[in-house]
Amino acid sequence: MLKTLKLDTTAEKNIKTWLKGKYDEATKASIQKLIDEGNTTQLTDSFYKNLEFGTGGMRGEIGVGSNRMNNYTVGAATQGLANYLNKTFPDQEIKVAIAHDSRNFSPEFAKVAADILSANGITVYLYKELRPTPQLSFTVRQLGCQSGIVITASHNPREYNGYKVYWVDGSQVVAPHDKNIVAEVNAITNVKDIKFRGVKKRIKMIGEVLDKAYLKAVKSICVNPRMIKKQSDLNIVFSSIHGTGITMVPKALAQLGFTNVNIVAEQATPDGNFPTVVYPNPEEQEAMSLALKKAKEINADLVIATDPDADRVGMAVKDPKGEWQLLNGNQAASLIIYYLLKAWKKAKKLTGNEFVAKTIVTTDLIDEMAAKAGVNCYNTLTGFKYIAQVIREMEGKQTFIGGGEESYGYLIGDKVRDKDAIASCAMIAELTAFAKNEGLSLFDFLAEMYQKNGFYYEGLISLTKKGKTGAEEIQQMMLDFRAKPPKSLAGSKVIRMDDYKSLITKDLKTGEEKSIPSGELGIESSNVLQFFTADGTKFTCRPSGTEPKIKFYVGVRAKLKKKDEFDATLVALKEKVKAIQAELNLN
Repeated sequence: MLKTLKLDTTAEKNIKTWLKGKYDEATKASIQKLIDEGNTTQLTDSFYKNLEFGTGGMRGEIGVGSNRMNNYTVGAATQGLANYLNKTFPDQEIKVAIAHDSRNFSPEFAKVAADILSANGITVYLYKELRPTPQLSFTVRQLGCQSGIVITASHNPREYNGYKVYWVDGSQVVAPHDKNIVAEVNAITNVKDIKFRGVKKRIKMIGEVLDKAYLKAVKSICVNPRMIKKQSDLNIVFSSIHGTGITMVPKALAQLGFTNVNIVAEQATPDGNFPTVVYPNPEEQEAMSLALKKAKEINADLVIATDPDADRVGMAVKDPKGEWQLLNGNQAASLIIYYLLKAWKKAKKLTGNEFVAKTIVTTDLIDEMAAKAGVNCYNTLTGFKYIAQVIREMEGKQTFIGGGEESYGYLIGDKVRDKDAIASCAMIAELTAFAKNEGLSLFDFLAEMYQKNGFYYEGLISLTKKGKTGAEEIQQMMLDFRAKPPKSLAGSKVIRMDDYKSLITKDLKTGEEKSIPSGELGIESSNVLQFFTADGTKFTCRPSGTEPKIKFYVGVRAKLKKKDEFDATLVALKEKVKAIQAELNLN
């Protein structure tokens, strides 16, 4: 029957291995059912390759197969990690912390990982219940662990789950450990090599003590507690969108002194099926709709919502017409940095030895504001692990204020080494209280930032290309852009191309090429292209490392002379982004 299906050679080979190997009978029965049904599409997508364990971990659809998230792919990843840890830290006690989010099978995958690590002689600190990803980052450092694991697929749809690996400093793994772990995981080619039988005495359950320590760390980032006291009744709406944010955000806001936090009850219960949303992503209007509805009902000052593992946060502001508008990740990151720079200056904390950090696809408005404040701004590759790398390299030399990336992830202070929606919610509430104390709405505060520094707008075009053919199409698009750079964008000539794969920046007017400095500050070879035009427009192409997507980032800018020109300026900038999308046929 299998031969008659005319499957991809690799898929057929992997299916036979799973049917004959030491896999449980339920798994084999599920595979046989697909064969009997002649479901070649699902069989191919599930088995045409091994689920890739990348430099930060892996993410994929839950299900049976070598290209799916299940006990066996989680098992291979964990066995490879265990092998690397034992080689890297010989003759010492190795400790690993594990947390998980609310997704389907997250608790089961966390237990599988704990069992395998314990079977390999490693001490495991396992959270009893779901906890936010940033809390795991904090826990790794707090307990002196060599590594950490979070079972999460972040903001992906309900059918996904994932596996993130952290290193001794609480950041996601970077070179050389990332590639070394990948090599060890890829070396697990037989299910017999995975030690599934756990050792109970090596697994230690954790909870409340670490909760208190983490919340104390979040409280420490507060810049202006006296002002919060004046605005303690700030009217806040919060949604955890069925994720882990419910465990910590209300507590964090309460300990800062905010007394009027209104939780969206329909989304407060953790649930991996995400019953009230199509896509559990606070970037999406649909996912925020219940929170926005509540905000209208109670005339709120602020709306915030976290994704399932609470490392990202979305926010909304009320415009002068009384309508709620979602801020994009660049706007929120800029607003946080704008407030932090202002608050640090007022508190006389700026000495000239501070820095902020962001990714190369995040708004250049942050660079502009940092330069005006006399603060260094470091730009890294996409991925918070690179921002964490900068924090680590600058430790003891410069003080980290905050940073962020356009994909709704922000970090304030250095006690956590990954994006932290709990701390971000606290800081967003603080900056909103500050604005209100100054007689400004959050919208007014946003407009003030643009008037002083320029109106920067960034559009994101994300194309999903699933399966084998999709991956091939994404690679071809990058090859085409690399071979034939666009000559102009929205009427402005393209004057420079930065190729992070070859680490070469090229002046397209003169043909002169220079090296992009790589090394310790978050830059290494990566399949990313950036194009810059004469009028300051920036266009970036980047295949996602965790999703079947290719992303295009378009950054444009203009001057905002008066607040009442906000809408017209924004419309013009959006139209410019649309024009670029159309002329490059990005559909």
